[in-house]
Order: sequence, then structure tokens, then C-alpha cells
Amino acid sequence: MDFWLGCHLTRDGSCPQRGQKIPAIARPQCNLVSVLYFARSAELSGVRSETISVPQQLTSLQLWQEIVKRHPRLGTIRDQIILAVRQEYIILGDQLLFLQPGDEIAIIPPISGG
Repeated sequence: MDFWLGCHLTRDGSCPQRGQKIPAIARPQCNLVSVLYFARSAELSGVRSETISVPQQLTSLQLWQEIVKRHPRLGTIRDQIILAVRQEYIILGDQLLFLQPGDEIAIIPPISGG
């Protein structure tokens, strides 16, 4: 199955959720990326890392929403986290991301200490 903005497509390009076939030209290129969870985000997600399939182009907010779909408890820390893509901090919003296969995405909550 491919990932298409919240919809998994079957091999023939049909969307079981919408009951329609998505033309190949309308399907975004998808990539497998690594997501790393730190501190509170690891506690809430129950994992330290995972590989997910996401569209090659999406906004930082869409990326966050896709991660929260997998781990709804992360929604409680939305206003407290920082995302990093390829070790560069990004702001949640309309910033368009161009992801490549194997890119690393980090979910970084506030960390305190001395």
C-alpha cells in the first residue's frame, strides 16, 4: 500500500477509504523516512524510532498531523515540541518540506536540566 495524504492506496491505486481510484499523475511521490522520538515524545508514542511512509512534499504541519495520527497521545504536547528534519529545526506551519528517502525527523520536546 502507498500513503496518500492520510489514505493508504492499494497496489492498483484505489483508495479503500474513499472507494475511488486515484490517477497515477495525482499521486504524490512517497518516501520512507525515519522518525526519532525523544524524552516525553518517546513516552507518549511508546517507541523511540520508527520508519513511516509520507509524501515527498508536505508542510511541516501536515507531517506533524500524520505522526499524531499514528500516536494520538502526542497531540497533547503539540505546542511544546520542536521538529527537526535532517538535523535542522523547523516550525510547525505552512513551511513546505521536500523529503527524501531515509531522511531523519526528530520529535524534540522541551528538555530541562542543569
